Amino acid sequence: MTIIESGSGVLTQINLFTCRPENQQALIALLRESAAAVSDVDGWISASIHRGLEGDRVVNYAQSRDAAAQAAVMARLRAGGYLACNTALGTAHPGLYEVVATIGR
Repeated sequence: MTIIESGSGVLTQINLFTCRPENQQALIALLRESAAAVSDVDGWISASIHRGLEGDRVVNYAQSRDAAAQAAVMARLRAGGYLACNTALGTAHPGLYEVVATIGR
């Protein structure tokens, strides 16, 4: 389950992919497959995949317990060839984040 709570220590990788509209659905399918492939890595929490309504973007919001878990997830993705496959479908713009505030009801 996705955790959005400041002070939790959870690392969130937010990755914006730019892609051709004809590749958007294939990229989403690959990201779903990638998430399934790492879901048993100790410390993996969740992945939330967002489709851009314009058709040329996909955002993957993936969470891990800590930096060590994040590194293990990335190692599994690399070893499985998922990162290489992503580049055939779009361009990744990743970043690691931590929650500093939540505002809402």
